[in-house]
Amino acid sequence: MSSSSHTPPPIVQIKPLGFPWETMDPFLFCAYHDDAYPKANAEMGPAVSLAGRAIGQDFSRKDDWSMYHGATVPGFPAHPHRGFETVTIVRKGLIDHSDSLGATARFGRGDVQWLTAGQGIVHSEMFPLLDATAANPLELFQIWLNLPRQSKMAKPHFTMFWSQDIPRLSATDAEGRRTEVAVIAGQLADAAAPLAPPPDSWAAQDDADVAIWTLRMAPGARWTLPAAAGEGTRRQLYFFKGSAVTIAGQTVTAHAAIELRADAAVELRNSGSDEAEFLLLQGKPIAEPVVQYGPFVMNTQAEIAQTLADYQRTQFGGWPFADDAPVHGRDPLRFAKHPDGREERPSGTPEITGA
Repeated sequence: MSSSSHTPPPIVQIKPLGFPWETMDPFLFCAYHDDAYPKANAEMGPAVSLAGRAIGQDFSRKDDWSMYHGATVPGFPAHPHRGFETVTIVRKGLIDHSDSLGATARFGRGDVQWLTAGQGIVHSEMFPLLDATAANPLELFQIWLNLPRQSKMAKPHFTMFWSQDIPRLSATDAEGRRTEVAVIAGQLADAAAPLAPPPDSWAAQDDADVAIWTLRMAPGARWTLPAAAGEGTRRQLYFFKGSAVTIAGQTVTAHAAIELRADAAVELRNSGSDEAEFLLLQGKPIAEPVVQYGPFVMNTQAEIAQTLADYQRTQFGGWPFADDAPVHGRDPLRFAKHPDGREERPSGTPEITGA
């Protein structure tokens, strides 16, 4: 008498993309912004009328862009966070960061900022438009990654991954068609050594198996996504650009969130006539209770109540800037100034001179 084991299919489920994108533990959500901002005016905002927009709460995508909570410059003026991390991947355009610790940064054009909110921080994320003669496109992901209970009250911290330092894999299939993978977190064979996430991050745990990758595939390209290293890891693949892809033999023609078995290697093929792009998020679940109240993510309702009381009392250190939506001038120089006064910038750029 013989028996055969049934191997479950590599695709667990496929869901349409909404806003924000649904994620799985240890992630909380992913917001994808793709804004076709017009030419800039003298205040680094859009050089067009803002009439008809709900200024301060504009998510309209009128003319393919939004002001979000910005009034003059698009973006997100000062707002608090506690209990999780933001990973901001800027593919086009620039973000100006300012925070309650006194730190500032301008980053974009492929850079990533990884911010541990921990015990509490107030920050602003503004999208200055610098080009007064041409369009100012902005494209970014902001991913919320939960913190485990032991790290909820960690000291706030941010790490910059400048674009040229991010490990990348370029693979060519048998027909010479290229797939490129940027490895923001995790490890991928044949890519450079992974960058170190902030020290209190779930991603810094050796067995958390966190990966954040972006993939770009030429038309017709094939590439095999390797199995994850850890047992119990969950994996989500977001197909967000392109007309059609084939995943483990199943064709997908609408942009979608595709949950995959993390323990299986999966062949990806761009079956469309244009480039296809994906975001991959994976990790071992933290598997703790999640209680969220707006920008605060804790383990219990009592901790949320304490967070609200702490914020009312301390404002997480207060706001050291003249307005709640600071921008950092017209010089496109990318830089970061940390709370301890340390300055950094992408290698090969000029010295900072009062940015």
